[in-house]
Amino acid sequence: MTEPNFTLVQLRYFAAAARHGSMTAAARELLVSQSAVSTAVSALEKELGVQLLIRQHARGLALTAAGREFYQELRGFLVHTAELAESAHRAGTEVVGRLTVGCFSTLVPFRIPGLLTAFAAEHPAVQVSVHEGEHATIKRALRSGDCEIALMYGYDLDDDIDRQPVDKVPPYAIVAADHPLARRASRRVRLAELADEPMVLLDLPHTADYMQSIVSASGIRPVIRHRTGGYETVRCLVAHGLGFALLNQAPVHDTTYSGRSVVALELEDEVAPLEVVLAWPRGARLTRRAQCFARLCRRTAAGRNPGAMSSATAHAD
Repeated sequence: MTEPNFTLVQLRYFAAAARHGSMTAAARELLVSQSAVSTAVSALEKELGVQLLIRQHARGLALTAAGREFYQELRGFLVHTAELAESAHRAGTEVVGRLTVGCFSTLVPFRIPGLLTAFAAEHPAVQVSVHEGEHATIKRALRSGDCEIALMYGYDLDDDIDRQPVDKVPPYAIVAADHPLARRASRRVRLAELADEPMVLLDLPHTADYMQSIVSASGIRPVIRHRTGGYETVRCLVAHGLGFALLNQAPVHDTTYSGRSVVALELEDEVAPLEVVLAWPRGARLTRRAQCFARLCRRTAAGRNPGAMSSATAHAD
């Protein structure tokens, strides 16, 4: 097989054009002329013997089927060329560069601040940014390359996304501090005891279905009084006596933003916990930065919940 004769510059110019869907936008990012980008892409297509981009004069650029497949492989290759250069400059002794981490929105305040602090102490030469969003947003960010690795819940992950369990979080109920169940010494409750109570639902995609399925599995049909996508809004509504709620992540304090308090009650029902997972595009080779972040996530989760990591594998290493 003949050795390919394309250049790294051609690959970078094509990747920018594919990412932006525009030669003009790619040229602006790369600080070169539009003709330089167009010429590089044309030369790359000629060398490969396949059309990668369709030029649509009124609507910009579109990837061909071959272009999509090539771009998918190319993104990881370009990441590692940058890491190779860093390794050469630093003699491979230091983890450096930029890392973008995706995180499911309700996990962010509970997990990310501590992880960022610990990661900065261990790897001060890495600049970490966080891409926050709900489940579908984070999956899109992984596929597009907007983030390299993500911390999210383990449901509804397609075959093109690899995952590794790092923690398990059981659901629990909250009621207002002046609710009769709040005075219970055991701080435990069966869902059947909440059958006549209205419910405040954390209304995020998949989360809402998960919460409602927990209640339905106990044999009761919840009457949902309020729906909201805000985690703290759920707690405030419950604190004001507007119903009970189910949550997974537990704050340190019972006091809500409104100044009133909620009380957490452990569920006596047999309910499967949610898995917290690390996720990344299937087949992608994680950079050293991402591998170090993954190890920190596993170590942190193991310290928070001894035994939770016993079944985890080391796919990200």
